[in-house]
Amino acid sequence: MKQFNPEDFLILVVDDINQNLQVIGEILEKIGYDTTFATSGEQALERVQAAQPDLILLDLMMPGINGLEVCQQLKNNPKFEEVPIIFLTASNEKEHLLAAFDKGAVDYVTKPFNAPELLARVRTHLELKKTREELKAALYEQSRLIEKLEKLATTDPLTGIWNRRYLLSKAEYELDRAIRYQSPFSVLTIDLDKFKQINDLYGHALGDEVLIDVTKNILKLLRKVDCFGRMGGEEFAILLPETDILLAVNVAERIRQQIANLVFNTGDAVLQITACIGVSNYILGNKHETVDAILQRADKALYQAKKQGRDRVIAYESEPH
Repeated sequence: MKQFNPEDFLILVVDDINQNLQVIGEILEKIGYDTTFATSGEQALERVQAAQPDLILLDLMMPGINGLEVCQQLKNNPKFEEVPIIFLTASNEKEHLLAAFDKGAVDYVTKPFNAPELLARVRTHLELKKTREELKAALYEQSRLIEKLEKLATTDPLTGIWNRRYLLSKAEYELDRAIRYQSPFSVLTIDLDKFKQINDLYGHALGDEVLIDVTKNILKLLRKVDCFGRMGGEEFAILLPETDILLAVNVAERIRQQIANLVFNTGDAVLQITACIGVSNYILGNKHETVDAILQRADKALYQAKKQGRDRVIAYESEPH
């Protein structure tokens, strides 16, 4: 925690007796605190909005809106609910303190004021507030770091979609679910045709542009429940929960057409690309099905698509067709 410095804090003092304001102001300002004042509950609420103090010393009993009501309003406001409120109370008003704590006060100081006691209580609650804020900031940064690390561990850095490792773990989950509920589940494997030639002829910068643009266009055609990932290089895979083989082929065909419609400017010429897509599915009733087997069937179908001339979709059930 940073060193405590009174000059870093603004304290609002609220009391309907000017002499009390003067006494407290002198005690606080001698140490170095910045101060602002209010002589009524209404004025206190206005000063809180305008000055946004770090701590409030609040007279318990005042005409008009009393200290309890001011405290209640501030604690009901998310913007000011964390501001510590210390009540200023006469010795004959202590019966109201339970109500004060119930409304969110953190402490109280009895009139007439004892300077060391007042300063000790003020510092204690400012340090607690400062510590809470620093802990919140540290926890926020930690959560952001964890989120960033999780993203690095699960996403492909170029395209922003899931990486191979996460996609395979997601496939295991979806297959287990399909087996448990005997629901359809299909997989697409996608390979861009002659992608190596793009890198060799036009450079990796254009190759990366192609991969990013293809990814964006495929995402437009998928549902939220679908899972899209890059397996490596120009190879992608898509998990389609609750989707039978016929519906999966329709999805694959739309993706193939979307990719075939893409145009890239190489500077000297216009480049069009195509893709082959293999489709396979979980065979209902097979309790021993594995993700590896489904992917192998999809890859066999993909190989057949390449063999038959590229830019096509082939589904594999018992035989690729």
